Amino acid sequence: MGFLPDIENIARSLPKRRQTLMFSATFPKEVESLARRFQYQPKMVQIGKRSNPADTVAQCVYEVPVHLKNALLLELLRQPDFKRVLVFARMKDGANRLTEFLQSSRVKVAKLHSSRSQEQRLQALQDFKEGKAQVLVATDIVARGIDIDGVTHVVNYDFPVNPEDYIHRIGRTGRAEAQGDAISFVPEH
Repeated sequence: MGFLPDIENIARSLPKRRQTLMFSATFPKEVESLARRFQYQPKMVQIGKRSNPADTVAQCVYEVPVHLKNALLLELLRQPDFKRVLVFARMKDGANRLTEFLQSSRVKVAKLHSSRSQEQRLQALQDFKEGKAQVLVATDIVARGIDIDGVTHVVNYDFPVNPEDYIHRIGRTGRAEAQGDAISFVPEH
């Protein structure tokens, strides 16, 4: 939604009579509202249900106290089937702290969030894709629109704020009919 001024500038530059097509795996209500602002009598074609998690992703939840999240994550990462793991943190600072912890624990890790330069982001993705990093710690900047083959596990280290973010996050695994696992850490109670 931070692109609204840019979208408004582009829309003002376009001819009044035009055809505009929008495609998305999901269509949040905010984007739907925005589309109605810039389109004349829009029509929507929807396949499947909104916020429907992929059938190829097994989901589980660990109820874990905050002070034990790092230890649990480290234990999970030591399992042999945790080959390419995408870990979501809610905030940049949390992603930085988690990355430092994993590095100090000798885990091959890269990080990706909005305070990283474009070059740093591309390098983190490349390292993760090539297997130089077993773990990519990221904020929701990676939850949408990024396709990385072979993500075996998604870990919601910090549980997302809304259901649609959850669907996007876990959708990074279990792609192209491969099986994937989504693990969520939630606070007690």
